[in-house]
Amino acid sequence: MSKAIYPGSFDPVTLGHLDVIRRAANIFDEVVICVLVNVNKSALFSVEERVRILQMATSEFDNVKVESYSGLLTKYAMEKHIHVVVRGLRAVTDFEYELQNAQTNRKLSNGYLDTMFLTTSLEYAYLSSSTVKEIASFGGDVKDCVPDFVADLLYEKYEGKRDKKD
Repeated sequence: MSKAIYPGSFDPVTLGHLDVIRRAANIFDEVVICVLVNVNKSALFSVEERVRILQMATSEFDNVKVESYSGLLTKYAMEKHIHVVVRGLRAVTDFEYELQNAQTNRKLSNGYLDTMFLTTSLEYAYLSSSTVKEIASFGGDVKDCVPDFVADLLYEKYEGKRDKKD
């Protein structure tokens, strides 16, 4: 059985992420979306919320499951007996960062872990979770960036933050 991990913070999941998930699900027998706790980022949604959101957003896929993990991706991969990491690339600037991560993961895992890059579909090449959050924080329309229910959750989060400031 071929398995892959698609790691990320997914704060929030975008249509670009879902594009990569859909394509990875067509390649692998099982895709594990791993919501990693990133101490370098301040998340809008909790890890538990992001897991639930991803479970809802990927419910149409029988071969996709969602988990969370705090620690090194290489350790998680070895615990789960998964040899492939899937990463999406939007632009050349992503490649430099992702290549360094891929090489680091391969080194840390003593060659156990390889990375497969999927270039994002052109219609989603501009998307990033950070951009989506910025747009939503100002009340802008993010309906073309995330699933509708995620847009609603974003607006609720930012409305709650505004209410607390008042």
